[in-house]
Amino acid sequence: MAALSKIAAGNGHGENSPYFDGWKAYETNPFHPTDRPEGVIQMGLAENQLCFDFIKKWLMKHPEASLCTAEGVNKFKETALFQDYHGMPEFRQAIAKFMGKVRGDRVKFDPDRIVMSGGATGAHEMVTFCLADPGEAFLVPTPYYPGILNLCRFDRDLRWRTGVELVPVICESSNNFKITRNALEAAYEKAQEDNIRVKGLLITNPSNPLGTILDRETLKSIVSFINEKNIHLIGDEIYAATVFMEPEFVSISEIIEEVECNRDLIHIVYSLSKDMGFPGFRVGIVYSYNDALVSCTRKMSSFGLVSSQTQHLIASMLSDDDFVDNFIIKSKKKLFKRHEYFTWSLSQVGIGSLKSNAGLFIWMDLRKLLKAKTFEAEMDLWQVIIHEVKLNVSPGSSFHCHEPGWFRVCFANMDDDTMETALLRIRDFMRKNNAAMIPHNKLCRRSSLKLSFSRRVDDFMSPGIMSPHSPLPQSPLVRARS
Repeated sequence: MAALSKIAAGNGHGENSPYFDGWKAYETNPFHPTDRPEGVIQMGLAENQLCFDFIKKWLMKHPEASLCTAEGVNKFKETALFQDYHGMPEFRQAIAKFMGKVRGDRVKFDPDRIVMSGGATGAHEMVTFCLADPGEAFLVPTPYYPGILNLCRFDRDLRWRTGVELVPVICESSNNFKITRNALEAAYEKAQEDNIRVKGLLITNPSNPLGTILDRETLKSIVSFINEKNIHLIGDEIYAATVFMEPEFVSISEIIEEVECNRDLIHIVYSLSKDMGFPGFRVGIVYSYNDALVSCTRKMSSFGLVSSQTQHLIASMLSDDDFVDNFIIKSKKKLFKRHEYFTWSLSQVGIGSLKSNAGLFIWMDLRKLLKAKTFEAEMDLWQVIIHEVKLNVSPGSSFHCHEPGWFRVCFANMDDDTMETALLRIRDFMRKNNAAMIPHNKLCRRSSLKLSFSRRVDDFMSPGIMSPHSPLPQSPLVRARS
């Protein structure tokens, strides 16, 4: 048999890494409330399923948006025929407008700079191909999006086919994993010592896995850093619309309006996978202020275009201003309720998490459950959670976190009943292990948990935040904890 290429024969994708043990456990025994009540609950998938009822109502009201209906069939032929890689004008206009609305209309986006791609994965790879040659590197603050050990998603998206290197910028829990100028300088100097040429810095804002946002001063410091070093800045902003509580999200596109910098160095990656819950549509976006990069990525997008049928549907949906404004509000409200109830429930059994206000997950702190302060102990605990508690959560080491004991837990990819089941399993696990000295009368039974949820979701809401451009204020519980 003829040999395959090095890429084909290698393990650059990372599917054979231990990280996928959790996924394999879920896929072989997925939880179902009646068919598999003892199955594994998927809490390792950052998916936003909380607003599909709202989207379904819009689709029922606008059947012409789909080409597969009697109302939409007249558009079938022109949409099914050849479309060039620039994308439909109405699609690019709708995306640009939506990106502006998500950022409170504080900045405008030019539809002519919108480059489409097959999801954020394709967008990241296109930008990487354009900015760096094999062996050159990007700085990436830790923790960052998962895999395991040296095989995380950014390792796959940025490294696998491009041959670039990633240099971690070490961030620590002592300051809530903030990105500091000292940490950036240290990583840059380390790369120079190793004779690695740094071509850029990649930041995720809001952060996956932390669920936090970068404040304005930190962003200004980052822009100052990349400007001084004359390296590129890629801002991954795919969770921009998931900020459900103050402080509000600040885009890198806002910062460059406030400070002097070389705009040719600024690039944004966006998608609809997280903000709207459409990962299956594979809508990825590159938005760059660099004309040459826009031109190059547009040509490269031929290898991963968004289907014209999807473009047609998305353009129709996002051109409906009333729908978009209401969607942004409802999504924030639902994420806020779910986040507050989930973190409150964990606190009742002695489990804490990093304070966060965005994303579809929490950064759960289980350091006190480790038998030793090592990553081996973290992996041992993780195996127990997967195979005994039967929850697929993601260990911090899979995000290149440099402190063992942190876990990412996704909370927006399930219905209320499944969430209750997951919380009950966590409660029982904590009780069996005597990890939290909680009086018995404070440990809720399943029935009281359900009643508590229906009663407390409204308690977690504060009135008077109905602007689609305003994040939700902090609840009384948040203020009490802080």
